[in-house]
Amino acid sequence: MQKKSAESTPEEKRRQRFERWLSPPGVKFSSPEAEEGYKKRVTRFIKAMSLEKPDRVPVILPVGGLPLYHAGITLKEAMHDNKRLCQAYRDFFKEFKGDTYASPGMVFSARASEIINSISSKWPGHGLSDDASVQQFVEGEYMKADEYDVLLKDPSDFCFRYYLPRTLGALATFANFSPLPYILGMPNRFLMPAVMPEVRASFQAIIDYGKETADWMKPLMEFDREALEAGYPSIFGGQSHAPFDILGDTLRGTKGIFMDMYRQPEKLKEAMEMLIQMNIEVGVHMANVSGRPLVFFALHKGDDTFMSEKQYEEFYWPTFRKVILGLIDEGCVPILFAEGKYNNRLEIIKDLPRGKVMWHFDQTDMFRAKEILGDNACIAGNVSASLLRTGTPQAVKEYCRKLIEVCGEGGGFILTGGASIDRGDPANLRAMMEAAEEYGVYD
Repeated sequence: MQKKSAESTPEEKRRQRFERWLSPPGVKFSSPEAEEGYKKRVTRFIKAMSLEKPDRVPVILPVGGLPLYHAGITLKEAMHDNKRLCQAYRDFFKEFKGDTYASPGMVFSARASEIINSISSKWPGHGLSDDASVQQFVEGEYMKADEYDVLLKDPSDFCFRYYLPRTLGALATFANFSPLPYILGMPNRFLMPAVMPEVRASFQAIIDYGKETADWMKPLMEFDREALEAGYPSIFGGQSHAPFDILGDTLRGTKGIFMDMYRQPEKLKEAMEMLIQMNIEVGVHMANVSGRPLVFFALHKGDDTFMSEKQYEEFYWPTFRKVILGLIDEGCVPILFAEGKYNNRLEIIKDLPRGKVMWHFDQTDMFRAKEILGDNACIAGNVSASLLRTGTPQAVKEYCRKLIEVCGEGGGFILTGGASIDRGDPANLRAMMEAAEEYGVYD
């Protein structure tokens, strides 16, 4: 009899998650060959992440929005037409095969964002030029410097009555509600703001947003199902955040949080400690729902240029490390995307259990990362977006060869870009795949 999850050891939980990833329930593969290919690709990732030698170096093509550019449509057009969006990714998938697939799921409905009036986002035709190829998060001071105590007292109430009204214009009226705990004993009085037409309009916006998003997601989910049934796994399971980044990106903004490091460091640390368990639970929940053990982190403010090593060790790493360890205890594999440079962090971040995480590096010196982390963690990345965007296939293939020969030595390496690309020569992605197939085969 299989142990209940709460009784299982972290290693047993990890093994169970890997088994589910290898044999996803309810999936009908298009052929026996597709099923065999799927298991082979997933096994390739599992072995690399576990610091073992797979049959060859796994490859994650850093596709981004390139399928749109390749299909001759703009991001703005794609954000208003999910059928053209999915067709572009479907055609690209047929032509460019890696060990996983690029999903159109990162492209959201422009209409849905307009309905909810997203203040914290910009997209082509809405804050950005019509020909922009990216969607942008708008950083702001969505929590004021004197509101730490409000957040600490009741984070749910803060999110409902402060954060939502400040980031989603259609929900600005939520600021009129009483504190959430007042629901107890007086639910009808709590709902009294609904007598105002503008409050009812907010709830109608939620309904309209839900309808639009449900319709938008149907073909995107169908695409993901097709790719899976064809034998290609998704590398995305769940997502979580470093506590410092939750506060710095989402609430206080860059200027605000760096002021807090000097003016109210203890409040900042208290808030980060409070966010540890939430970030563990979010990552575990999403991994459970997806059936994949991987929990992705986009690390924005831990880069070498944002703070000193001393500051990183005091403010960023302690709570972030606790989140990582909490996910490892639940059998998950944290995928840690270190944006920018982490050259001065390598000795610090080595302080994690062996073979339990994957570090995806952007501009970090990969050869030094292999030297310091190679016997401790799987490493990936560093094929620069500029090389992929402007370089020749020969230059890309040669650089990938060097990465494979050095960083792939002994296993524990995944070939991918430092960041995804939206434009450029698609032949450079073929060059990456060719490099892995020619130089990345293990004996």
